[in-house]
Amino acid sequence: MAVQRAASPRRPPAPRWPRLLLPLLLLLLPAPSEGLGHSAELAFAVEPSDDVAVPGQPIVLDCKVEGTPPVRITWRKNGVELPESTHSTLLANGSLMIHHFRLERGGSPSDEGDYECVAQNRFGLVVSRKARIQAATMSDFHVHPQATVGEEGGVARFQCQIHGLPEPLITWEKNRVPIDTDNERYTLLPKGVLQITGLRAEDSGIFHCVASNIASIRISHGARLTVSGSGSGAYKEPAILVGPENLTLTVHQTAVLECVATGNPRPIVSWSRLDGRPIGVEGIQVLGTGNLIISDVTVQHSGVYVCAANRPGTRVRRTAQGRLVVQAPAEFVQHPQSISRPAGTTAMFTCQAQGEPPPHVTWLKNGQVLGPGGHVRLKNNNSTLTISGIGPEDEAIYQCVAENSAGSSQASARLTVLWAEGLPGPPRNVRAVSVSSTEVRVSWSEPLANTKEIIGYVLHIRKAADPPELEYQEAVSKSTFQHLVSDLEPSTAYSFYIKAYTPRGASSASVPTLASTLGEAPAPPPLSVRVLGSSSLQLLWEPWPRLAQHEGGFKLFYRPASKTSFTGPILLPGTVSSYNLSQLDPTAVYEVKLLAYNQHGDGNATVRFVSLRGASERTALSPPCDCRKEEAANQTSTTGIVIGIHIGVTCIIFCVLFLLFGQRGRVLLCKDVENQLSPPQGPRNQRDPGILALNGARRGERGQLGRDEKHVDMKELEQLFPPAGAAGQPDPRPTQDPAAPAPCEETQLSTLPLRGCGLMEGKTAEATAPCAGLAAAPPPPNRGPGLLSEGQTARPAEARVTQPAHSEQ
Repeated sequence: MAVQRAASPRRPPAPRWPRLLLPLLLLLLPAPSEGLGHSAELAFAVEPSDDVAVPGQPIVLDCKVEGTPPVRITWRKNGVELPESTHSTLLANGSLMIHHFRLERGGSPSDEGDYECVAQNRFGLVVSRKARIQAATMSDFHVHPQATVGEEGGVARFQCQIHGLPEPLITWEKNRVPIDTDNERYTLLPKGVLQITGLRAEDSGIFHCVASNIASIRISHGARLTVSGSGSGAYKEPAILVGPENLTLTVHQTAVLECVATGNPRPIVSWSRLDGRPIGVEGIQVLGTGNLIISDVTVQHSGVYVCAANRPGTRVRRTAQGRLVVQAPAEFVQHPQSISRPAGTTAMFTCQAQGEPPPHVTWLKNGQVLGPGGHVRLKNNNSTLTISGIGPEDEAIYQCVAENSAGSSQASARLTVLWAEGLPGPPRNVRAVSVSSTEVRVSWSEPLANTKEIIGYVLHIRKAADPPELEYQEAVSKSTFQHLVSDLEPSTAYSFYIKAYTPRGASSASVPTLASTLGEAPAPPPLSVRVLGSSSLQLLWEPWPRLAQHEGGFKLFYRPASKTSFTGPILLPGTVSSYNLSQLDPTAVYEVKLLAYNQHGDGNATVRFVSLRGASERTALSPPCDCRKEEAANQTSTTGIVIGIHIGVTCIIFCVLFLLFGQRGRVLLCKDVENQLSPPQGPRNQRDPGILALNGARRGERGQLGRDEKHVDMKELEQLFPPAGAAGQPDPRPTQDPAAPAPCEETQLSTLPLRGCGLMEGKTAEATAPCAGLAAAPPPPNRGPGLLSEGQTARPAEARVTQPAHSEQ
């Protein structure tokens, strides 16, 4: 059960009994024993608080503790236990009395400092919150009131400032007589300000500031107030003489925000928050003509406050603003709870505190600061304490201490470690021996006592440099007293400990032992090669910083594949990830080899083959560009496009006119005509080159034949396609007069392969008169001569042609 600072003793809770024994104990004990009237938990009912002491006077620091007796109480000053002496006395209730509070003088120490009450019983130890004890003091005035001259009906203001402990009480005197505080025109503010409104002639006089506390009384210099005749009554703009100051207070204190405004007519003073939130009415009052007083401030009162002086009946205003910061000492939202856990398990305490500014949380174990390490972990800004693998040494009272600039608070909880009867002791003689770079053999001896019920062992493993939460376990049978741990990292230190398990629970942990795995040569590094030019390469791989920790790095070798010896080794540190090779033979294929090494030797190498021939050819085929030439070409490209468009449009118009008025027809000679004009065909490879050229013409170029204006007569055809006699072979086909028109029937459109057709176009309409029924197709743009030259090829496409009918001979 957690206990926080309290003002009165709390009701003792019921004692905690083991769950299995509670029914039996209730039967055997008819009435609670006398000892059960005390709280089982050790906690503070009253803690010391901050105080101010008068030098030479006694002071008592309160402390009251609850818990199972006997309880021993001691005190600490600035973290050191106070020895017994005649200067101070420990009272029966645990409070500390200092008979004559003293300041440091000569060789005697001062009694000022931070005091803590320490309570201890057989369950543990707790420490109270820190109480700061300071000596009462009073300094001289560092601001004295100044002489003031004012007009009747106006405003006068005096101010004095002085420091002291405790905070001095400020009063005022006029002509050595205390000012009547019942006078509504006189306003006394706690920080040493006197305001007088509606000045009159009788207000003239000498004013003194009087400061007093338990240490001393101080009186300031006198300041004269002179009240002149009545004002002229002329209009004066509203003005703020004194605006609110920035304040930092603690909760439950009183905030005084001053605002003194002048003007004619007298301005109206109002207050608001800069964030637009309402100021509220509870604990709020306006003192004098415009001072804002907030009693019992809370954190919600923090903000920027704006004082506005408005001219009545208008929107003319003047403003001033000040920031109020309210701090709150740490207080607990969630207290740590006392728990009981079996040995070997995990215990967790949670403690959440709030305050302004946010408090810092620390943990104590039996009064000593507890930090993370070993099996102790702190998480969530120290709000969660976790203890793993608890044992008898972890049984204690744990305290959560929350502290900020406004104060501190503490809460405590107890950890009880449960032990079953007959549990075995910890395994003995635990040893760990490295077997390889990834294996360690751990051996042990069985516990000394209670070994019959052991059902197995659990080996706990973690890297020595890792926190306890990264630990993992491996189970071992009860008859085995050694275990081979595998899949470890080379050259790494590991920590091992072991526990014996029975059906009733686990034994305590054995003594941890350390062992390091053996080292090994590094693995082959991943390597990639990039060709930078015709004679340079870039090698890339991943850096291995761990190589530098083991006296290692990289070794680089390279050679032309045609040679037997390597260039190298080139030694590189483990942090390097690239290397460039230059001045290489552009025509050669290179072998590159990279390996990693450490103090255990060289690892296997990664080998790459790369050719520079392709880069050399690409460089030759792609010479450096003439940027100025390209720029000039780019500048003329737009003009060329425009000219090309105009030419194209002109050509289209010309072709349309040509179709309408000039062209009369087109004659397409099919394969039969071609056969009549050509010599007998021999083997394909022995054909006349002209025949191949004609039959192999491309589609566009055949169309060109039809558009050519040149008349192709029979003599020209005979020159292009010699008669059969010229080839030395008879022509089986009958001869025909070239002047006589071939008998034609009406032609029809069909689709034939281009290999089967030759093209010829007549020059005039009379030349094609015998074939009056031919259909003329629109000619494509003129592309030059109609016959293909030798060596041109035709595309395997189809064209729409006119096919003449065969005449019967």
